[in-house]
Amino acid sequence: MIEVNELSKRYGAKTAVDRLSFTVRPGLVTGFLGPNGAGKTTTLRMILGLDAPTGGTATVGGVPFRTLPRGLRHVGALLDAGQVHGGRSAVDHLSALARGNGLPPRRVEEVLEEVGLAEAAARRISGYSLGMKQRLGIAGALLGDPPVLIFDEPVNGMDPEGVLWMRRLFRRLAAEGRTVFLSSHLMSEMENTADQLVVIGRGRLIAAESVWDFAARSTRRTVVVGTPKATELTAALTAAGGVVEPQSPSAGAGRLTVTGLSADRIGSLAFAHRIPLYELTPRTASLEEAFMELTAGSVEYLAGQPR
Repeated sequence: MIEVNELSKRYGAKTAVDRLSFTVRPGLVTGFLGPNGAGKTTTLRMILGLDAPTGGTATVGGVPFRTLPRGLRHVGALLDAGQVHGGRSAVDHLSALARGNGLPPRRVEEVLEEVGLAEAAARRISGYSLGMKQRLGIAGALLGDPPVLIFDEPVNGMDPEGVLWMRRLFRRLAAEGRTVFLSSHLMSEMENTADQLVVIGRGRLIAAESVWDFAARSTRRTVVVGTPKATELTAALTAAGGVVEPQSPSAGAGRLTVTGLSADRIGSLAFAHRIPLYELTPRTASLEEAFMELTAGSVEYLAGQPR
């Protein structure tokens, strides 16, 4: 289990992480979200003992990571796939990690096979694509067969097959009872992969809850309605205070998106006006919509509006 308690990090007058507290439990994929500059990578580096906190603590299994001997047996991590010696081959890179952590040489072959790099194992890493380097970084994280795994933006540069493989890998690792902590900017991937979320902004905790609970906190809730009398229904719903938007023709004729009214209210209004319905589907916000709404006040680097 990863436990972060009142963790802070300051660089001069700049506070990167501000009294942050959360817990990452085994058996689940926990997503780590936040706008650019929120302090995610700084937090991960403090968990791994790469940066010293200004205040508070970060522990793995109840102790600071830097106190654990042969660290790859306890925690596997991928923070930056580019931080490898380009002149080495993949097998040489992993063999050095294995020797330094007292791991048997057979583990190098096993993890290269698992991540799909067995045929490229003898090639220099400088010739690898970004996706291949991500696979190599994951191989290094898996090398010690650790109970805790930490990944920072692991799907960058991956093709669709690689993204699907990675999603299945993370869920399998969690199903084995491991702690999987995953940072990503790809909301669709996080929605499909994570069980729990830790969301931060400007170094402070915004939420620590399930993906469903986080999405449900959004105020953007809509109802999709299908009717052969779209014009009449739109008038009735608008008069009752709803906001009605027609969906694109590709979604099907007579399909509307309604905000401001519940599905029950829409059904009652349609019945009262003798308007038939062939669909009435409440929808909560997507993870991306909830994230954009709930972190809006924590965006540090906001692009200007297009002219």
